[in-house]
Amino acid sequence: MDRMEVNNYARLCGVMAAAPAFSHSSRGLDFYTFPLTVERLSGNTDTLNILVRSEQLAALEPAEAGKLCVTGEVRSFNSRRGTGARLVITVLARELEFCDEEDGNLVRLRGTLCKAPNLRCTPLGREICDLMLAVTRRYGRSDYLPCICWGLAAREAAAWEAGTSVHLEGRLQSRDYIKLTETGPVQRTAFEISATQVRRTED
Repeated sequence: MDRMEVNNYARLCGVMAAAPAFSHSSRGLDFYTFPLTVERLSGNTDTLNILVRSEQLAALEPAEAGKLCVTGEVRSFNSRRGTGARLVITVLARELEFCDEEDGNLVRLRGTLCKAPNLRCTPLGREICDLMLAVTRRYGRSDYLPCICWGLAAREAAAWEAGTSVHLEGRLQSRDYIKLTETGPVQRTAFEISATQVRRTED
């Protein structure tokens, strides 16, 4: 099994919400990005950024099915556009195909906590723990991915230290919030992995 499939695996099924737009070129390859909307069981939707190579788009065969299945890995980078640095989360597509499946959102990660967990309570009194997971990729680089877990898992994770090896499974979600800036409030979107299973590992 490919190492990236072990450390970082994402499979999303949803609807392409806009036409692909050019993102950047790297090592002679052109990359495009587009938003994918994925419906949750609750009926709410997540709008997630997909990054794909131009040849993958060219090879994508048109189909009557309205759903697009994306298999790949979750990536992060710091964008310095605008004021200050901002963590941008995307899914780098390895496979791309139209399908007739139900909406789906599955992420599996294995990495290391790069800072101490933060346990807090929501306004409704639910316990939630913030985790920042460093996930190794090829060539010695890492993706830094914000994750959350809830309830008993949150209380257990709160006792872990930076450097703890963690394996988790959950979904990639989007969340709108208001950031106060010098020029006034600005609406932003945060991305995070909401874990349904999380455990400490020895590797």
